[in-house]
Amino acid sequence: MDTSESHAAKALELELVDEMVTLDEAIEQADVLVLAIPVDQVRLLLPTLLDRITHQMVLDLGSTKSQLIDAVRNHPRRGRYVASHPMWGTEYSGPAAARTDAYINKAVIICNANETDEDALEWTRAMYRKIGMHLLEMEANAHDLHAAYVSHISHITSFALANTVLKKEQQEQAIFELASAGFESTVRLAKSNPAMWLPIFMQNKENVLDVLNEHIDQLIQFRDSIRNEDAEGLKKLMERANDIRRILG
Repeated sequence: MDTSESHAAKALELELVDEMVTLDEAIEQADVLVLAIPVDQVRLLLPTLLDRITHQMVLDLGSTKSQLIDAVRNHPRRGRYVASHPMWGTEYSGPAAARTDAYINKAVIICNANETDEDALEWTRAMYRKIGMHLLEMEANAHDLHAAYVSHISHITSFALANTVLKKEQQEQAIFELASAGFESTVRLAKSNPAMWLPIFMQNKENVLDVLNEHIDQLIQFRDSIRNEDAEGLKKLMERANDIRRILG
């Protein structure tokens, strides 16, 4: 089911789904309910779904986990919920952005697995393996911390850089003609849907602020090195950054 009529029609047209139903029909008919919606909406909908299901299981694909798990921590059907986060996405949204190879060789994190019923856990693990993912299990607070470092800050940086260029470069044609592959790859995430990312930043506020403050400190070091014509200091900053090759290849 989808709240957008145009998305529903496109999903049918692309044969991504066999039929579209209402939420009531989905709850009645489905064995597995998958929430692929903004995390603020997951937080609101999840307790209601657990109230209404019987044997079914519910899993979400959200990029934050602590608040979602807290929202149903004491729910009598908490065990039917699997808190999962596939670590893949693009800057595009909607059915037209679907890709058949999306999750191959990507990581998926399952949080607080010990709070989930074994049958729901095993079904979810098998499903993710079947579409090519490798599984990690993590406590929700640790997940949110690591997600802030490797995902959420990347999006903030991209949004901020896009705003910087749009503010300082008044000639749109110059951006279009001169933008290199490096610039395009850096600001790619700035095309992401704010409706998805706003609640992620808000739900993971403390971790996002922590990594954002560190990032700002790094930018200040680059700024001061350039302003003070400290070539050696600037070189050391870049050489230190090169160490990321050791991890990412």
